[in-house]
Amino acid sequence: MGRLFGTDGVRGVANEALTPELTLDLALAAARVLSETGEFAGHKPFAVVGRDPRASGEFLEAAVVAGLASAGVDVIRLGVVPTPGVAYLTGSTGADFGVMLSASHNPMPDNGIKFFARGGTKLDDALEDAIEARLGERWARPLGADVGRVSEDLSLAEAYIAHLVGSLDHPVSLEGITVVVDCANGAAYQTAPAAFESQGATVIRIHAEPDGTNINLNSGSTHMDGLRSAVIKHGADLGIALDGDADRCLAVDASGRTVDGDQVLSILAQGLKESGRLPGDTVVATVMSNLGFVRAMEAAGIGVEQTKVGDRYVLESMRANGFTLGGEQSGHVVLLDYATTGDGVLTALHLMSRMAETGKSLAELASVMVRLPQVLVNVPGVDKARADTDPELAAAVRSAEEELGRSGRVLLRSSGTEPLVRVMVEAETLDHAEGVAQRLAAVVRERLAL
Repeated sequence: MGRLFGTDGVRGVANEALTPELTLDLALAAARVLSETGEFAGHKPFAVVGRDPRASGEFLEAAVVAGLASAGVDVIRLGVVPTPGVAYLTGSTGADFGVMLSASHNPMPDNGIKFFARGGTKLDDALEDAIEARLGERWARPLGADVGRVSEDLSLAEAYIAHLVGSLDHPVSLEGITVVVDCANGAAYQTAPAAFESQGATVIRIHAEPDGTNINLNSGSTHMDGLRSAVIKHGADLGIALDGDADRCLAVDASGRTVDGDQVLSILAQGLKESGRLPGDTVVATVMSNLGFVRAMEAAGIGVEQTKVGDRYVLESMRANGFTLGGEQSGHVVLLDYATTGDGVLTALHLMSRMAETGKSLAELASVMVRLPQVLVNVPGVDKARADTDPELAAAVRSAEEELGRSGRVLLRSSGTEPLVRVMVEAETLDHAEGVAQRLAAVVRERLAL
């Protein structure tokens, strides 16, 4: 059996891979590990628990709450709230840890469980391994008055919104900015519009009516055609696309062109550098970032520290080196002065704030970066565990890199959340990138066949 935790918690098809039994067991093990096994730091621990609107989140939340309470942990249920909201509230309430039930951008049948340590930080590999090691452990559980108590405080979402708005350095009016927000029928369907409207923006909501089954359905950051159409239809200044748990943000400009995470990072990085608030004049990104982003940052005198894929690794680098801005092309952007994890609503607020401060359109701001054509091919149904060890596949990658030279690059990696291998190629032309990517994908299918 492989490692249970992926790059972003434990995910799987709800009631199949991710059962109530496993979820309860994970909650029990996490309570033991994250509350400082046995002693609970000299006090009765408490945790905050949130979820996105998936139907399966209702019974999985019940399993988490049951596991925690039976382990002697008091629980505050937050209801439907974004993942970064749980992270923030874990820290602001002084909780011993936080739990979020969501599969982010994955389709509705999936769900996931993610833990935040004290202070609202994601768990490192060692803590996740410790939780896995204690699954199924038998121990003397608390009895009587020592069991955990369960309460609900939906008003804490208001404290999270106040935090988002308070992150703006000075009162920034967004009056005159019309924004279409695609909530993906997800966790921020109330939070995002409320935050934007509080600063004076005119907000047009789409996909903001979750029913438990429509999360991410032809909407959000993975399906942006509807957002593009709405921006053009309403003559809006921009559109914001969130995902199911609102930890990422993509955008479109007034003409409907996509502004991806690399471009958002470049806009925010240059603004922070201009105001002298970009430590080390450096931004942290992943190896998936477009080569055009790296070139744009070099031209602006900003260094780029690159990590492996996953916002947790971006965060590790930021903390280790004292950097405060980082993110991924997919739209996970971390503003470490204000958040411990990627926050799509926070990112959108700061992006619109930059528009208001400069008086520039989103298209003008994004034009500082020219994206190289990039092709990403997902190859499912293969043994992703052998992606880094097959010699013929490695030789094919080297050959492609030699062909592209300094005008492009190749990245081949196993997905941390799905059973597939990703082949990414950048080149000066789309045709060249497509050709190289398809050739490598064919090698992956042949060499890693199950």
